[in-house]
Amino acid sequence: MSTEPQDVAPVTTVPAGSPKDNKKAGRVKTASSQGRWASMLVAPTIIVLTIVIVYPVISAVLASFQKDSGLDPATGLFVAGGFAGFSNYKHWLLQQCTAPGGGTVSCPPGTLGSQFWSSMSTTFFFTVVTVILETAIGFGFAVIMARAFRGRSLLRASVLVPWAIPTAVTAKLFVFMFAFQGIINSVFGTSILWTGSAGPARWAIIIADVWKTTPFIALLILAGLQGISGDLYEAAKIDGASSWQRFTKITLPLVKPALGVAVIFRCLDVLRMYDLPKILTGGANGTNTLSIEVVDQLNSGINSASALSTITFVFIFAIAFLLVRLFHANLTAGARR
Repeated sequence: MSTEPQDVAPVTTVPAGSPKDNKKAGRVKTASSQGRWASMLVAPTIIVLTIVIVYPVISAVLASFQKDSGLDPATGLFVAGGFAGFSNYKHWLLQQCTAPGGGTVSCPPGTLGSQFWSSMSTTFFFTVVTVILETAIGFGFAVIMARAFRGRSLLRASVLVPWAIPTAVTAKLFVFMFAFQGIINSVFGTSILWTGSAGPARWAIIIADVWKTTPFIALLILAGLQGISGDLYEAAKIDGASSWQRFTKITLPLVKPALGVAVIFRCLDVLRMYDLPKILTGGANGTNTLSIEVVDQLNSGINSASALSTITFVFIFAIAFLLVRLFHANLTAGARR
């Protein structure tokens, strides 16, 4: 019986994984591990922000739809609070107050309910005027501080001193300066009662705020100027560009990002201004801001104050959203050009 060798198929050993696949799997595992660590590190911050910011905002919004407990003007009896709907918002936006016999009437002049739009216009006035002045003066300071000269460090430190002083201290300082027999009237030989009427009182707050916060804008613009290469100015000089052309064609376009950040931060800061006008004028004579209005309303009713704070929050959020969109659009268009 003859036996012939049978053909046996060769056995091929397949590797468990190629080096390329192993490297890819390692990267995926590393990225997943880093993602877990990042989530664990960020989680405490998110929890704290939720407790400190999100929860109070939601509580204020819910409270704004509740009535304030107090005495009923019609009966003289104590009435507990309940669901109020949009009556608190009507109180502020439509200037409606509760009539003695029930129902709603227009808020009498001088009451808290009648001062909302006045406070809104005052806050908007302070925002526009102070930000324009601070941006113009701060830009000039930044251009000077960006130059190389003897004593530049001393000048930078001197310019930043007002920003380092607490706002309450600045307000108290200007209380003495704007007094009837204070430094301002003595130096200029005037007899102006700065806190006695709307015009001088508003300009006293503007002057104090400009002195206090102009260094902040100057510092941000200076940071933007430091990032502009000197070769651009040298090339522009060789091409025959004047100082004004170098400023408008090089300095201003390249410093726009820093300038946009400075303007946005200052606008949001002025929109919530409280301590400077509160200490300097007490909010009297056309200097009552939205923040002062909210704090004053807390003494009358927390639910009505919650409605006012919600309106203020929406107003400031809308302004911030518009500013971010505006400066982002300008910067994007400039980059494309």
